Amino acid sequence: MEKRPDAEKYIGFCLRARKIALGTGAVECLKRGAYLILVCSTASGNCFKLACKFARRHSCPLVICRCGLENAVHRPGCKMAAVTDAQLAAAITGAADDNYEIYAGGIN
Repeated sequence: MEKRPDAEKYIGFCLRARKIALGTGAVECLKRGAYLILVCSTASGNCFKLACKFARRHSCPLVICRCGLENAVHRPGCKMAAVTDAQLAAAITGAADDNYEIYAGGIN
């Protein structure tokens, strides 16, 4: 059995606890309570711009998932997600390795 990165385990916790919004539409509908925005590295330019906009709107970090966000959340075609739990968001950013890059440029 393949060992999953720690950040991916925390994303799995988010899925089981229903503390994650999957897809651009679901993220856009959030009025408040997004603590982390996840975007796939294979997302289009427009999707990445939307992710930056949502990260600014919610004043939260943006993490680029290089291993494929759709693999982490087990939903084909999912390119963006928002974590709605502060402690799980902190755990994901703390466990970020080479597959999860915290995006620092151009959000503010």
